[in-house]
Amino acid sequence: MINRKFFTSESVTEGHPDKVCDKISDAVLDDILAHDPEARVACECCVATGMVVVFGEITTSHTYDIRSIVKKTVEDIGYTDASMGFTADSIAILSTLNKQSEDIALGVDKSHEAKQGVDTDNEIGAGDQGMMFGYATNETDEYLPAPIYYAQKLAKKLTEVRKSGQFPYLRPDGKTQVTVEYDGDKVKRIDTVVLSTQHSADVSQETIRRDMIEYVIKAVLDPALIDEDTKYHINPTGKFVIGGPHGDSGLTGRKIIVDTYGGYAPHGGGAFSGKDPTKVDRSACYMARYISKNIVAAGLSDKCQIQLAYAIGVARPVSVRIDTFGTGKISDDRLSEIINSEFDLRPSAIIKALDLRKPIYSQTAAYGHFGRNELDLPWERLDKVDVLKKYL
Repeated sequence: MINRKFFTSESVTEGHPDKVCDKISDAVLDDILAHDPEARVACECCVATGMVVVFGEITTSHTYDIRSIVKKTVEDIGYTDASMGFTADSIAILSTLNKQSEDIALGVDKSHEAKQGVDTDNEIGAGDQGMMFGYATNETDEYLPAPIYYAQKLAKKLTEVRKSGQFPYLRPDGKTQVTVEYDGDKVKRIDTVVLSTQHSADVSQETIRRDMIEYVIKAVLDPALIDEDTKYHINPTGKFVIGGPHGDSGLTGRKIIVDTYGGYAPHGGGAFSGKDPTKVDRSACYMARYISKNIVAAGLSDKCQIQLAYAIGVARPVSVRIDTFGTGKISDDRLSEIINSEFDLRPSAIIKALDLRKPIYSQTAAYGHFGRNELDLPWERLDKVDVLKKYL
C-alpha cells in the first residue's frame, strides 16, 4: 500500500537581500571574535537600494571597521556592477551600535546558579529565554530531510556556476525550491523543482532554462529520484533582471527556516546570524542538532528531534524534550536520561564542547547551518556515536 505525501523546502543564494544581511552580520561577528573571543555581539543589518544599515549591541575590546567589513562582504557576494543598483563602491553605509544592555549582562556574566553558589565552574547564564530545536534523519547521508538538502545544494551550485564565470549572464540573487514525494517515511522521487535566478537583460529565457536544468539541476539532484513526471519551473515569471537589495529590502534573520530544516522540524523563532555563542538562540540550536545527529548516526533512532528551553540568566535548561516519532530503538524517556547523562547543556559547557568562540560563522550564513560536511563544523561531527552505541 502506497502512502503518498509531499514536502517542499526552499533555499536562497547569498545574493538574496536577506542573505546579504546575514552575511554582513556574521562577517562583523567573525571579525570581532578573531580579535576578542569573549566579545558580546548581537549585530543585525538591513539593506535596500543603495543602502546598508548595521545596528545592534556589541561589547568588545576590538576596534572594528564596519565600512570595510560591509564593503568586502558585498563585493565577495558579487555586487560589483553598477547596473544592479547596489554595489560595494556605491552603497551608503549607516551604523548604530551600542554596548550590550547592562540588565542582560547581569544574567549572562554570572548565572542564577552561580549567584546561589552552585555551578561555579559554569558561570555563564543563558543570554535570553526561548526554545531551540535540533533535528536529524537518516534519509540522506548528511542527516537532513531530502527537500532542504537538495534545495540548499541547488542554491550553492547556482552560486558556484555564477562565480566561476561559466554563465556570465547570471547575477547574485536567486532562489530554489524542491518538492519531494514520500512513500510513508521513505523518499520516493523528486516531484517539482523551482529555480529562479537573477540575470542580465540580454539573455533569453530559453537559454537560462537549458543551462540551469543541464548544469545546475542535473549536476546536483540524484538521477534515481528524477523521472518523466518531474516538473521544472525555471524563472517562472519570465524575467528576473531587477534583483538583490535593488529589487527588495533585506533583513538579518528573515530566513531562519532556510537556515535550519526547511520547515520539516520546528524552529523556536530565534535567528542565528550576528550572534555570539552566549546567545542560546544560536549555540543551543547547534547543540540540539549535534545531539540529534549523533543519536541517529549511532542507530538509536531513524529520526530525532530535540527541544531545549532556557530562562534568561539561568544556566541549566528549564526543559529537555526528545521525540523519535516512533523510530527509537529504545524509549524516548530513556533517551532523555542518556542526553542528560552524556551532554552538558549549560551555555558555557556548550561553548566549550563545540569550541564556539572562533570566527567560523560567515561560512554558515548562506546554504544552511546544518549538513555542511565540507566545512567540518563542530556541531556536525559524529564523535559521540561510539559513546551512544553502548546504550543499544
